[in-house]
Amino acid sequence: SIVHQQGTKLKNEIHYRFGNGQIANRFLNELSHWTSSSGNIDVKAKLAKGADTVKVSYRFDGRGFDYTSSELDDLAAKYEGEEI
Repeated sequence: SIVHQQGTKLKNEIHYRFGNGQIANRFLNELSHWTSSSGNIDVKAKLAKGADTVKVSYRFDGRGFDYTSSELDDLAAKYEGEEI
């Protein structure tokens, strides 16, 4: 996971690898309907580095604890994906 600070918000980027492109696309589809328990966080995701890898990025305002990364890891694990 990569973290960049931009103003008062932290930008997080995480890459996940899946067994194949079809599974990666299922993960992408689920993310389009997914909401973090950390609040209204705008999560962006796209295929990266080939069809089996998904790049996920989001901004967190730094207030409180950010559960988003852990929740994304759990969601990826549901599709047997792993952070790279």
